[in-house]
Amino acid sequence: MYAVIKTGGKQYKVAAGEKIKIEQIAAEVGQEITIDQVLAIGAGVDLKVGTPLVTGASVVAKVLAQGRHDKVRIFKMRRRKHYQKRQGHRQNFTEIEISAVNA
Repeated sequence: MYAVIKTGGKQYKVAAGEKIKIEQIAAEVGQEITIDQVLAIGAGVDLKVGTPLVTGASVVAKVLAQGRHDKVRIFKMRRRKHYQKRQGHRQNFTEIEISAVNA
């Protein structure tokens, strides 16, 4: 059984036992969280799509780690104008393991 969840403004297709990195949420390492924003639930050929959410569905996950992604380097330049700008960014993430998909 799999589910399509929405968290942090993004959508993820998840199944029990998977590890994914999502946008940072306020939770401690080792804590169990419940994600209620389930857009669709599927099992094989069957697919139940919500309008916009599936009622009564949830995904239970365990927080494994809090961290930061690798640095993304931003470089802007205008040729012949002596303009260069350098900038870096590291996005925070929360790594979770999906425990169960409840329909």
